Amino acid sequence: KGRKSKVDPRVLFKVMAYGYQCGIYSTRKLEEACQYRVDFMWLLENKKAPDHSTLSRFRTGRCAEAIEDLFYQYAQVLEKQGETDHKSVFIDGTKIESRAGRYTFSWRGTLEKNLEKTKRKAWEKTGSRTLCELENTLSAQAKEITFVNGKGKRKTEEQRAWEASNYLCQQWRKYEQQLAIMGEGRNSYSKTDKDATFMRMKEDHMRNGQLKPAYNVQIAVNSEYITGIDVFSNRTDVGTFISFMHKLKMAHKQRYEEAIADSGYESMDNYLYLESNGQLSFIKPSNYETQKTKKYKSQIGRIENMKYDIEEDCFVCAEGRKLYCRRVSTQVQKGIPVTQAWYRCESCQNCSQREKCCRKKDINAPKEVIMKRTFWEKRQQSLENITSERGIHLRRNRSIQVEGAIGLLKNDFGFRRFLTIGKKNVLIELLFLALGFNLKKRWMKQQKRRLGTHYSEKKVA
Repeated sequence: KGRKSKVDPRVLFKVMAYGYQCGIYSTRKLEEACQYRVDFMWLLENKKAPDHSTLSRFRTGRCAEAIEDLFYQYAQVLEKQGETDHKSVFIDGTKIESRAGRYTFSWRGTLEKNLEKTKRKAWEKTGSRTLCELENTLSAQAKEITFVNGKGKRKTEEQRAWEASNYLCQQWRKYEQQLAIMGEGRNSYSKTDKDATFMRMKEDHMRNGQLKPAYNVQIAVNSEYITGIDVFSNRTDVGTFISFMHKLKMAHKQRYEEAIADSGYESMDNYLYLESNGQLSFIKPSNYETQKTKKYKSQIGRIENMKYDIEEDCFVCAEGRKLYCRRVSTQVQKGIPVTQAWYRCESCQNCSQREKCCRKKDINAPKEVIMKRTFWEKRQQSLENITSERGIHLRRNRSIQVEGAIGLLKNDFGFRRFLTIGKKNVLIELLFLALGFNLKKRWMKQQKRRLGTHYSEKKVA
């Protein structure tokens, strides 16, 4: 639509993809490269070098609808060439700083506190319980007041009271709009980039635990290539797993057989999702490392450190007393029954280990524990998977492949902060970055005669 571009979109796409491959992300630097670098001149096919505004409009405009499809088309090309497969996918996340101002934060706690204060003041002044009631009351009062303004004119008490109530109405509306922008899954957002959430970053510019506006970037790697990438406002990895896996399935038109991730992705929902889709879970349990420590083993009140008697269906504490099953609850989640059981000690009176075992203040109250049976079963199955010969091999490769890809993007490619704002524009940057990474990886594997290799055989200490 519109006038014909001086530079063909196909050529602009080549320039943009090659620029990201070379670590050039700024459109002004891309413009400079097109004017003075021979390799960019060759890509332009003797066309006039585009200016930075043309490149910027192309990245966030015409290319926005096509880049994601083009990225996954190249992933399909890699699979046809035998470079990738759908056997295993290695997943990890990283936080990348937004372009937003570092001190433009809005916190959920502060907004909710101020909203409650505003509601209380509005109730005391006008008797309105909702924003609609307050607006109707102000509209009715405004008809009976003669408003004056300017030098030498004195406002009446009614006008002053109306203006004070109108200010409360505006504040009420503003706080509700800010909470609506934040949504349900976030506790903060940036005023200059409303999709960015304040997160704790490893790069702390003030060295005092300062939170910075950022995005949670999820990366899927297969055979050292990035086969999927997405961006989330969620601070944690566990809440992004299902959405990301679903996107991979829709984009590739098929599922990966095995999903390998670290302990940050462990949850009941994620286990059930993989089982319902027939995918093997190689998720590292969150207590995998801590359960090996002496401190963890000395916590006798933990249900994991108690002996279980299968015949009597009870746990035996360190004192030798039995905790019998009192209640069992079963709910269906994602078509799979999920069971929880409550166990209570027969008696905790005169127990020498009570202070170490039970936290209840009432000395006569018996010890109680909750066993999430289904979760334990899924965790045990995932533990068996990662400790098998296949699981150990995949875990070694996860640290090489996906963590290695993140390290290359941040250190070798130097991509540590987004240049655009908004989740849509940020995703475009990531897709160009991943495409440039794959092109460079394909070339390097060809140079080292490693084409067709899917796993690394290097041992990780």
